[in-house]
Amino acid sequence: MPISEEQIKDALKTVKYPGFSRDIVSFGLVKDVQFSGGSVTVQLAITTNEPAIPRTIKAEAEEALHQLAGVTQAKVLIDIHAPPSGAGAAGVGATRIDGIRHVIAVASGKGGVGKSTVAANLAVALERTEARVGLCDCDIYGPSISLMFGTRDRPTATEENKIIPIEQYNLKLMSMGFLLDDTSPAVLRGPMVTRYIQQFLRQVEWGELDYLILDLPPGTGDIQLTIVQTVALAGAIIVTTPQEVALIDARKASTMFEKVNVPVLGLIENMSYFLSPSDGKRYDIFGSGGGEREAKRLRVPLLAQIPIDIATRESGDRGMPITAEARQSAVAAEFMRVAQHLRQTLD
Repeated sequence: MPISEEQIKDALKTVKYPGFSRDIVSFGLVKDVQFSGGSVTVQLAITTNEPAIPRTIKAEAEEALHQLAGVTQAKVLIDIHAPPSGAGAAGVGATRIDGIRHVIAVASGKGGVGKSTVAANLAVALERTEARVGLCDCDIYGPSISLMFGTRDRPTATEENKIIPIEQYNLKLMSMGFLLDDTSPAVLRGPMVTRYIQQFLRQVEWGELDYLILDLPPGTGDIQLTIVQTVALAGAIIVTTPQEVALIDARKASTMFEKVNVPVLGLIENMSYFLSPSDGKRYDIFGSGGGEREAKRLRVPLLAQIPIDIATRESGDRGMPITAEARQSAVAAEFMRVAQHLRQTLD
């Protein structure tokens, strides 16, 4: 049986973009396929400044093609393009969002580390430094930002069909949670998720902002890949907890950004410790020193150690971020220190 183009592309679908879960076919890197007898030639196009990425893809793609029955020779040719000037970090033509000076991704390798709480309070803290700030909830399947800011408002649109973001605490907000009822799941396949993310980033009337904070979903999947490949990020902040199981995944998230030349601005250790309200005694529930050691290993700053705090949890559940509602609290002070550090680093 002769080899078909469909068989060749199916084989190439087993090749993931380094550091991500999405394959090179679905991301559109395959530009041409030629096959004659047992000889297969595949043409790819990649935009990157990282030489290891095309080397890895070439080796893995040729190995995948050799696994096809009847293939005697496999050659993968790659056109490598530099990212556009000013595109910043990464991937396949990352570009700036009009009107926004700095886009910062808040990420984690795993769920349950309080990343959305960090993103929400960091956005509030930056606004308190008199910056113009937006917050985009990029977790399509598990949006949290609408709850944390306590609004049921629905976005409207301009005459140019651009989405008008919700405004709370002088922040511009966008989340799938504004579009769905509490009980309605987002049942979407990969291409639709990518489309929603691009709409949230490019078709929202953000206006002029100093900072746009992106609350990424946990892990290193399609949404993360779409963002780092298409949006020029000023950098990323990794959120973890002190225990080793969270730190392992924090390393994966950090490596993801490193592979596409997005600088990691620092690490935030959330749920760092608990202070007993009765006697002020400190309890290291999830261990101690993990975030500090990991920051040193990654050679990035440890931006903050956020304690487990009942008031922080309660304020988030009420839709009133603690950095806005309890400005003198220890948690708010930690987020203000992070905001000041980011302003000094990026401005």
